Amino acid sequence: MDAALVLTNSEFRFMVTEQLSEVGIDSGAILIEPEGRNTAPAVLAAALHLQNTDPEGLMLVAPSDHVVPDAPAFRAAVAAGEATARDGQLVTFGIKPTHAETGYGYLELEADAGDFSPRAIGLKRFVEKPDVETAEKMLAAGNYLWNAGIFLFSVSTIVEAFKTHAPELMDPVQAAVDQGQPDLGFLRLDPDAWCGADDISIDYAVMERADNLTVVPFAAGWSDLGGWDAVWREAGPDADGVVTSANATAIDCENSLLRSEDAGLEVVGIGLKGIITVAMPDAVLVADASRTQDVKKAFAALKAKQAKQAILPQGSPPLGLV
Repeated sequence: MDAALVLTNSEFRFMVTEQLSEVGIDSGAILIEPEGRNTAPAVLAAALHLQNTDPEGLMLVAPSDHVVPDAPAFRAAVAAGEATARDGQLVTFGIKPTHAETGYGYLELEADAGDFSPRAIGLKRFVEKPDVETAEKMLAAGNYLWNAGIFLFSVSTIVEAFKTHAPELMDPVQAAVDQGQPDLGFLRLDPDAWCGADDISIDYAVMERADNLTVVPFAAGWSDLGGWDAVWREAGPDADGVVTSANATAIDCENSLLRSEDAGLEVVGIGLKGIITVAMPDAVLVADASRTQDVKKAFAALKAKQAKQAILPQGSPPLGLV
């Protein structure tokens, strides 16, 4: 495997190099996004950067906030998709659903995943985040997987896919890469060109429009930590279903998360049931555990009232709101 190519924002650039070093991964190119423009411009920028050195190389695209506890099983899944990716397919990885989740998109397979052994299966379509009733039906059907947002394809294949399905992204992203400025081992993408690219996900820009799609099923455990309910599950609730951070105390609570991100602020819960409480230095989130996917509404409300907590100078939203 070649050195990792990472896209991040300016505030996290040194954290990225430190964390790569800590886990023994060689740092390759680190591209600095002037601002977040969603996943499509980011993936295209990586592909165009790699096109100069390895146009037929394979790209494994993985978000940084996912938890995959069984690394060998994941490597086996990636290996199962390699030949298909080299043949010009856009390979995605579908996760075996464990519950009727409404916070994820789904993948409808052309055939049943069977025993979930790692192999390439035809992908019929992408499905938007469903309501509870639809999610329950898809869970029962057996041929729907969670869309992990992890992809495998060759550099040339994904560049051609963008040219075909999202040509409007090509010029601004190419210019952002070509006019990028080196800075202490990082490459800062050109801000003027970058801001001319649409803010759009790779699913909308390419995947939902392409016809060369394949999925590799994966059932060895995965979480995207995309909501506080996922953090609660991954943190390992105690016998009462409670998770607390170092600066939090739960008294007679059930199925709740209490977390403080401020060393000087203690969070105490008494008699809580199904509650998520997260305290940051400048804001506190209290939510019903069944409503964690609605937390984005809180950020929108703060932004509408021009609250300072909705101004994100460091590129990181408060309380994991978006």
